[in-house]
Amino acid sequence: MRETRPNRSGSPPTFPALVQQFFTEYLVVQRAVSPRTVACYRDSMTLFLGYASQQLGKPPMAMRLADITPELVLGFLAHLERERHNSVRSRNLRLTALRAFLKFAGRRDVTALFAVERAMAVPMKRFERPLLGHLTRPEMIAVLGQSGTDWTAQRDHLLLSLLYNTGARVSEIVEVRVADVVLDGAACVHLHGKGRKERSVPLWKATAAAIRAWLHANPQLRGSASLLPNRSGHPMTRCNVAQRLALAVNRAAADQPSLKTKRVSPHTLRHTTAMHLLQSGVPFNVIALWLGHESTNTTHRYVEANLEMKEKALARLEAPDIKLKRFRASDDLLKFLQTL
Repeated sequence: MRETRPNRSGSPPTFPALVQQFFTEYLVVQRAVSPRTVACYRDSMTLFLGYASQQLGKPPMAMRLADITPELVLGFLAHLERERHNSVRSRNLRLTALRAFLKFAGRRDVTALFAVERAMAVPMKRFERPLLGHLTRPEMIAVLGQSGTDWTAQRDHLLLSLLYNTGARVSEIVEVRVADVVLDGAACVHLHGKGRKERSVPLWKATAAAIRAWLHANPQLRGSASLLPNRSGHPMTRCNVAQRLALAVNRAAADQPSLKTKRVSPHTLRHTTAMHLLQSGVPFNVIALWLGHESTNTTHRYVEANLEMKEKALARLEAPDIKLKRFRASDDLLKFLQTL
């Protein structure tokens, strides 16, 4: 695809050229988004073009911007949920990427602006947000367990300790390098978060001591080397972290049977850190900085999920001594409404 700008006759760029410009010029050069965002948008566009090609009976290279109708977009979103079994959250994420492309393309090809506006009118789908799952303090301590004697056990113990100490996302923890850890003075770790945002999180003395012992036992780990590598010396993967956590949870379930009924993922430990900080009296705006939340509205979800804090608040309010009377509909219209 060599055509990246309108030709000399002033005609708008082709659909393939718009796709290329969106990724190479807009996302990478103008917005400088992270490689993860580019990959997410790439996957969304690949899925959409594959679906659109089947529905329209033409290859992606022959598509036009006007071919993207609301019906095509809705069909694609339904395909994601029914055929690919995507969650509503994933469905909305794909729609976000498609909207970003349409918004960009509509400005480059004003002749298709009406079709673009119609396609962009497809709404996000609402969904129920489940309560944030988290572990109790005894459950978390059981999952951490004691550091073993072999290399893998020591690494896994440090991995789980760091996840709980920092509340980091799994993508952040696997990218921690030895150079990101500060052990002199106020011990902390520098995390590289979403949107290329960096933050520093303090470390407990026990966590700092565990890191010192780990680096002393593995002197080859230095500088830009991964702090938590796999056996090959490469950073651990998200799947690898989830597997090691699952093994730790299975072992801890012997002491804490309640773990058998819980689905524990690396992100559950992030929720656990936030909830324990909140229960310890840490203000939620500080927790937002700790977790790297872009908005404190995200942190408010921990307040909503904290039943213990709600019970304490309710205990301060005396229940009214009122006898409740049963409601009775006064006419047929109200009776009808009650049956809905």
